[in-house]
Amino acid sequence: MSNVNSQRSFFGFLVAGAIALVIIAIGLFYWFFAKTPVNLVTSTSEPQSAIFVSKVAPVMVSLLNNPERLWERQGQLSQLKTSLLAKTDIDYKQDIKPWLGNEITLAVTTTDIDRDPENGQQPGYLMALATKKPETSREFLELLFSRRVLAGANLEVEKYAGVKLLSDSSSQVNALSAAVVDDFVLFANDAKVLRDAINNVQAPDLNLSSSSRYQKALQQLPKATLATAFLNLPAVAAWQGLELPAATFDSQLISLSLHPQGLLAESNFLTDSEIMPVSAPLSQNVGALAYIPDGVGLVISGTNLNNLPNSDLGQLWKQATTAVFASGTDAISSWGKPLENLGVKTEDIFSWVKGEYALAVLPHPGVGGVNWVFVVEKLEDVPGGIARLDTIASEQGLSVSSFNWNQKTVFAWAELTPTQTDTPEGLSFNIEAQVRGVHTNEGNYEIFASNLETLAPLITTKNAAMIGDRHFQDSIAGIPQPNQGYVYLDWTKSRTLLERQLPSLQLVEIVGKSFWQKLRSLTLSSYSQEKGLVKTGVLFRFLD
Repeated sequence: MSNVNSQRSFFGFLVAGAIALVIIAIGLFYWFFAKTPVNLVTSTSEPQSAIFVSKVAPVMVSLLNNPERLWERQGQLSQLKTSLLAKTDIDYKQDIKPWLGNEITLAVTTTDIDRDPENGQQPGYLMALATKKPETSREFLELLFSRRVLAGANLEVEKYAGVKLLSDSSSQVNALSAAVVDDFVLFANDAKVLRDAINNVQAPDLNLSSSSRYQKALQQLPKATLATAFLNLPAVAAWQGLELPAATFDSQLISLSLHPQGLLAESNFLTDSEIMPVSAPLSQNVGALAYIPDGVGLVISGTNLNNLPNSDLGQLWKQATTAVFASGTDAISSWGKPLENLGVKTEDIFSWVKGEYALAVLPHPGVGGVNWVFVVEKLEDVPGGIARLDTIASEQGLSVSSFNWNQKTVFAWAELTPTQTDTPEGLSFNIEAQVRGVHTNEGNYEIFASNLETLAPLITTKNAAMIGDRHFQDSIAGIPQPNQGYVYLDWTKSRTLLERQLPSLQLVEIVGKSFWQKLRSLTLSSYSQEKGLVKTGVLFRFLD
């Protein structure tokens, strides 16, 4: 039972530390993009603390920068520092600042410390702080534990493999174990976690640094890396009590780095399974983007939708959404939600879109809904695909008709509703039409839209296309080429809609208020070309 109490009490300590790392990272980005001068110490090498973490550990997160500059310059972070240490009687400036180095790592080392399922799952937590002065760090630990003893803790001292371990076992205060090993100060929620960490150093083939998968992922680290996270995906799923029916990818390395166009978050997903790309990488922009209007909130562009469900991105999306939502059934099809009002399922489109495509969602002011545009390169399978959509519309009770507009033949899907009105002459009957979708041919593309008001500017005022927007151009310029297309989200235009559809997003915004207030857009793409590796990137751009 004492182990359970220790785990629970230390969990709060680790959660506070994790939140601190997140807020510190957000502070870094906020500071940088507010154009405040800062000399960041960045690294492209692996976190040195990886030698303490098992290669089968679920997750390890590392901040590769000393937070001191941020704490000194940012009021919110200074308050965070004060609140974290408020009940410890520890003075950061005097007790920690003199020795703290340029790396802070948090890791879940195991899903169950004693491997006994009968007493519940007891994860092991490890925190490693780089130290510039090991002796000063040891003095800090002596001070820390002496104060904990005064607060009612029972001190236990142990020598293990030549390392002095300090622990307390009182349930009245946060249980803690600590040691100084080489150039790191280690904290854990159980002495066994520290002993395992020391074993990992002395038996190199046990630690994460010796993992060939981890080393392969590290080769993808960009320059000026600020922070990294490595996830053992099956272990993370087990830790969360999830079963992944599609566990194609077994590990993931996330990195955060500064970029001339913004902040780049890259994820490298690794697998031994056979996977195929959605399409051949593109070395230039998708031509269908020329028919996407300026001012859209969301744009998805690429080629060859028919390969998507079984491709690397399709499998990745299914696994990721299964882990997050516990079901990946409709995860891939969610991109086509604007077409659901037509009764169209994404499989009705995937099969015949083998060329370029672009899907855009436009905010609809004052209505609460959205307008949409879908552009498809007109290859040989497209006419048959359109005929299939017409059939589906008819089966849904919609009228399928055509009319001439601006010397173009426009096809419309409309819901016809009869109405009657009493007049002095008797009953007057009318038919009202609610347009559910329109489409027409323009050059080498077929353009679908939610209504004629949305479609009209696309075939009359081409210079209004978002492809000429400076912010969009800067966003896609920050994504390496060749790539497999883009997902572009204009945060300033889509925020209200996203908050309405995803209420939990508001909680995320509260955690990093400054970050979200300054966010202009984010752009996601996939651009890996190596076997067994899917590399994705998200570029965040901020308001001036």
